[in-house]
Order: sequence, then structure tokens, then C-alpha cells
Amino acid sequence: MEKQQAIVIGLGQFGMALARALARQGVEVVAVDRRMPQVEAAAEFAVEALQMDGMSEDDLARLRPAERDLCVCAIGDDDREASIVVTTLLRQMGARRVVARATDPLHERILTLVGAHEVVMPERHFGERLAVRLAQKRVLDVQALGAELHLTELVAPPALQGRPLAELRLPQRFRLNIVAVRRPHGGGTMVLTPTADLELQPGDVVVVVGPPGAAADLAGGV
Repeated sequence: MEKQQAIVIGLGQFGMALARALARQGVEVVAVDRRMPQVEAAAEFAVEALQMDGMSEDDLARLRPAERDLCVCAIGDDDREASIVVTTLLRQMGARRVVARATDPLHERILTLVGAHEVVMPERHFGERLAVRLAQKRVLDVQALGAELHLTELVAPPALQGRPLAELRLPQRFRLNIVAVRRPHGGGTMVLTPTADLELQPGDVVVVVGPPGAAADLAGGV
């Protein structure tokens, strides 16, 4: 199987962390920034680390965006104009998938208008996930799978323990489906596939999928 290839343009905290994480996942990363210290740091894990200005059409074309599986414009709020120009150029050059970082809703709308396939706002997304975890002590993590669907990890409330999953009727009562159960085992964790007769135990973490807020309702009281 051929490895995926990605270009990450902008190596601030978000871009660097993303590029490093992609490399750890086995993706061949080309890391780009105008600042040499960032380029030198990225050279430790990227297949290629380049000092260049992404707003240069000629330089960007030499990266062959259309041949890459993923192109990320991770330029931060220090240069919003550059992020818009780079995102536009990547689309014009035929990039298959362009993910762009936005810093506020207006920036997000502009990046969408110029053709980004996906726009992310890391600070907002992290803040929203952290707020849910802090407000609901049983909720460990929340990830949006779309506007109307969230994946949530939460510690199983006592009222769910010791009863078969079929008896709990979570889809009917909370519009939630359990997709996995993580159970402490021998100093580690084992992952169980939910079955109708599976009974939750103290310490179990359930992974559920459902509409926003449904898991918080479950965590708050059954």
C-alpha cells in the first residue's frame, strides 16, 4: 500500500503539531514555512522541509499539490491574507483535499468561499470539547462527526451498571447508540463490542454516538 502524502503549510504550534502527528501516522509530510527555525525543526520528521513563501505561485506549484492526498493551510492569525491566498492557489492547482485553519467566523466563511474542502478552528473546537468535559464530570471526550452527530466517551453512570444493554434502551430513551465499551483489565484496558446481553461494570467507559447534548443528558442522570 502506498503511503499517503500531505503538504502542511505554516508551522506554528498548530501546523507543527499536525505535521508531526501525521508523520507518526505514517503519512509522508512535506512541511513548509517562511521561517528557517521552524523548517529545521520539521526536518526531524518530515520527508521534506522547505523554507518558502506559500504565496509564491511558482514555488507552490513545484510542490505538486494535485498529486498529494492532502494539503493543509495551517497559517495562523498572524497572516490571514496569506492563508486565504494559499488556500485559493491550492484549489486552483487541483489539490484533491484542502483543509484550512481559520481564526474567526469571518475568516472561516472566506476560506469556505475560496474553496477549502474543510475549515477548522482548533482553538474553538478545543474550547467546546473542554467545556463539555468540565461541565459533565463523567464525560471524558467529545468529537463532532458532523453538525448533528457527536461521538462521546463517558464513564458509565451507576444506573447503567449491572443491566443488559438491551434492557437499557438507550436508542429509544436518549437517541444514543453504544459503539464500544472500554473496560479496565489487568492494569490496562480491553475494548468490548457491545452486545444485547453485555452488562456494564464499575469503571467501564462507553463510547456513544448521538445528537449533540444527548450524552450529557445521559451522564447527568438516567
